[in-house]
Amino acid sequence: MNKKAGSFFWNFKQLSTLIPTSRTMRLYSLGFCRPKIVCANWKLRSLLNDLGNRKQSSIRYLFQDAFIFKSREDNCQAKGISTVRIPTVHRLLCPRRIFFDAKYSVVCVDIPDNGLKKLSFHHEASSEDVLIKERKATPLSSRKLSEECNSLSDVLDTFSKAPTFPSSNYFSAMWTIAKRMSDDQRRFEKQLMFNHPAFNQLCEQLLREAKILYFDHLLFSLHALVKLGVPQNTLLVQTLLRTIQERINECDERCLSILSAVLEALEPCKNEHALRSGLRILVDQHVWKIKSIFTLQTVMKYIGQDTPIALKKKLEMKALKELDRFSLLNSQHMFEVLAAMNYRPVVLLNECSAKVIDNIHGCPFKILNNILRSCKDLRYRNLKLFEGIADYVHTTFDIWTLKQVLFLLILFENLGFRPIGLMNLLMKKVVEEPGSLNMKSIVSILHVYSSLNHSCQSQDKEFLDVMAAALTGCLHHISSQNLLNAVYSFCMMNYFPLAPVNQLLQDDVISELLASDDREKNVHRLHILDTCLKLDDTAYHKALDLALPQPPSVPSCPNTKVAEVLSRLLGGEGYFSKNVQLPHNYHIDFEIRMDTKRSQVLPFSDADITCATNIQRVAVLCVPRSSYCLYSSHPRGILAMKMRHLNLMGFHVILVNN
Repeated sequence: MNKKAGSFFWNFKQLSTLIPTSRTMRLYSLGFCRPKIVCANWKLRSLLNDLGNRKQSSIRYLFQDAFIFKSREDNCQAKGISTVRIPTVHRLLCPRRIFFDAKYSVVCVDIPDNGLKKLSFHHEASSEDVLIKERKATPLSSRKLSEECNSLSDVLDTFSKAPTFPSSNYFSAMWTIAKRMSDDQRRFEKQLMFNHPAFNQLCEQLLREAKILYFDHLLFSLHALVKLGVPQNTLLVQTLLRTIQERINECDERCLSILSAVLEALEPCKNEHALRSGLRILVDQHVWKIKSIFTLQTVMKYIGQDTPIALKKKLEMKALKELDRFSLLNSQHMFEVLAAMNYRPVVLLNECSAKVIDNIHGCPFKILNNILRSCKDLRYRNLKLFEGIADYVHTTFDIWTLKQVLFLLILFENLGFRPIGLMNLLMKKVVEEPGSLNMKSIVSILHVYSSLNHSCQSQDKEFLDVMAAALTGCLHHISSQNLLNAVYSFCMMNYFPLAPVNQLLQDDVISELLASDDREKNVHRLHILDTCLKLDDTAYHKALDLALPQPPSVPSCPNTKVAEVLSRLLGGEGYFSKNVQLPHNYHIDFEIRMDTKRSQVLPFSDADITCATNIQRVAVLCVPRSSYCLYSSHPRGILAMKMRHLNLMGFHVILVNN
C-alpha cells in the first residue's frame, strides 16, 4: 500500500512540475464576471476529483508554454507517459473548454518534424529544465497594427507574412483604419481588401478560431466584418452569429456594450433576432449588476425600440438609481439614448435637462443638435431647456456660423418654440450681411420665420426686402420646388416680391410642380398663393391662369362641448351655425351674427344673412395647442394667415383653445 501511495505521489509531483504555478487562467463563468483561477492554489482533493471526472484527456485547458499529458490508459502511471507540446502563443488560446475530437484541432500529436519536441524526464528534473520555450512570431495587437499600417491591404500583407493568433486583431485593425478614411477612399480600400489573396485565408482562420476566441474578440470580429461590408448571409458571419448565441452566457459587462453595438450594425435575420432576444433576457437578468454608466447607456440605445415596456421601465429605474453618478456627458447623451429607445420617461428627462441647463456654457453644437433632435423625436417639450439653449446661443452668437444657427432654429421650429431674442439677432445679421446668404439658407430662413409668425417692427420691412433681393438673385438657378416654398413663406408673411412671384406663375413651372412627387402638398400651397393674391393687398388681382385641382375637403369634426356652451350662452342653437364652409377652401367651426357694436346676438337664418347690412359676422375657431408657439398665445403662421384672411372677408375672429 505504501509503495502504491509513493508511486502515485511521485507521478503527481511530476505532473505538478509541468503546470506553471505563476500563471493564472481566465475562465468565463455563466455569470457576469471573469473570475481568475490561480493554479498554485489548487488543492489535492479538488484536483483528484477533477481528474476522476474527466474521461477524455487529462487536462482540457490550454496554457501558454504548458504541456498536456495524454496517458495511454485512463489512469496516471509512472511509465508510458507521452508528452504533447502546444504551440506557443502570446496569450491564453482558449477561454473555454475545448474537446480534442473537434473538427479543427489546435494540438498536433506525435509529429516529429514540425518543431514540436518530445521530452523525456525523470523525477529529479526541475521545471526549468522541462519547459523549453519555442521562439515564434510575436502576435501584434490590433492597436499596434492600426498604427503601423496605413491601409487595409497593409494589414493583410502583415498577416500573409507571419499569421498569428488571434485573427480578430487583424479585422479590428482594418476597421480602425477604415474609420479614418473618407467615404470614397474607404470604398476603394474595401474593394482592394476583397480582392487581396490573403483575405480568404484570414476569413478561414477566423472561422477555425471562432470557438476558441475570447468572447469580446469574437464580438469585435463580427462588428468589424459587418462594418467592412462582408455580406451578412455568408457562412463566416452566420457562423459567428451562431457561436455568439451558444456562448452568450460568457457575456460580461464590457461584452454587453459591444454586443449591443454589434446588433445595431446587423440587418434583421433569424440569427440576429435570436441573438437580440438573448441579449434582452441577459439584460433583464443582470440590469441591476451593471456598474458602468457608459455600458448602461449603450445597452439602452441599441436594445431596440420594440423592447417590452417592462424592460424599458426597468432600465429607466436603473438610470434613475444611478443619477447621482451621471456626468455632464452622460446627462447630455441620455436624450439621444432615450430617442433611440423610443421611450419618454419624463422624470429622467427633466433631471437630465436641469443638469444640461446648469452646465450649458461650452456645450458644443453637436450636443445641442442631438438634444433638440431627440426632444423632437420624443415629443418632449421643456420650455426651460429650450430657453436655456436659445439664450446660450444668443449670448455667444459670434462663435457660431450662420449654418449652425439655422440648424438650431429649424429644430426650434419643429418643436414649436419661438426664440425671440435669437431670431431678432439673426434678422439684424441678415440685414447687415446679405452676402452671407445662399439659396438653401434663404429658403430655410423664410420657412422658420413664416412658420413661427415672427416679426420685428423695427426691422421687419428691411429684413423682408433683403430676403426678397437675395431670392431674386438666385432665380436663374433655383428649382421650382424651392421657388414655391420661398414664395409660399413670403405669402404667409403678407409680402409679395414681384420677380419671384412672376417666375412662379409661369405655366411650365406650375406644370412641373403638379407633376412632382409632392403633388398634393404643392396643390395646397398653390391654392394658398391664389387666395393670397385675391384677398391680400397686392399688385396681383387675378387668379392663376392654370386651373388647379381641388384640394381635399377638410373633414368636419364639430366640438360638442363648445356647441353646448354656445347654446347656453346665446339662448339656443338658433343663434349660431356649425361647420361653415367659406370661399377659398376656408372652414370655420361656428359662426355667430351680432350687431355692428357686437352688443346683441341676432337670430341666425339664411334670409337674415342675405338682407341685413348692419351685422357683424363672428367666426369661432377651435384650435389645437400646436397652432400656437410653445406655451404662448402667439399664433403660428397658418393660423395667423387664416385670421388675416377671415378679417378681410368681414369676420371677427374668436379663438377657442382645445
